[in-house]
Amino acid sequence: MFNAGCPSMASPFRIADKWGGLVVACLEGGPRRFSELQVPLRRVAPKVLTETLRALQRDGFVTRTEYEEKPPRVEYELTELGRTLLPAIAACREWGAENFDALLAARERYDEVA
Repeated sequence: MFNAGCPSMASPFRIADKWGGLVVACLEGGPRRFSELQVPLRRVAPKVLTETLRALQRDGFVTRTEYEEKPPRVEYELTELGRTLLPAIAACREWGAENFDALLAARERYDEVA
């Protein structure tokens, strides 16, 4: 069913993981330092944020730029490919806003019988 050569096997599902989409959304306004990303993503452990940034960088969605300054400075920024994810993330946000109450009600119904 899922051939290893199928393009869907290389699909960047990590943007739908717990933090990938949020990191992309946080970078929408331009480059940010790691510590600047930690503010809106305060629930993300530093190790997990690092892993998420590396995965997004590997897929070509994010660039990491090191500046030779004292103290050293590193910034993360969306690439052109990364920016193509923004409309999909916006659509997910819109869907969530429109369906949040129904989603919570469905979970409540499920939890009552489970």
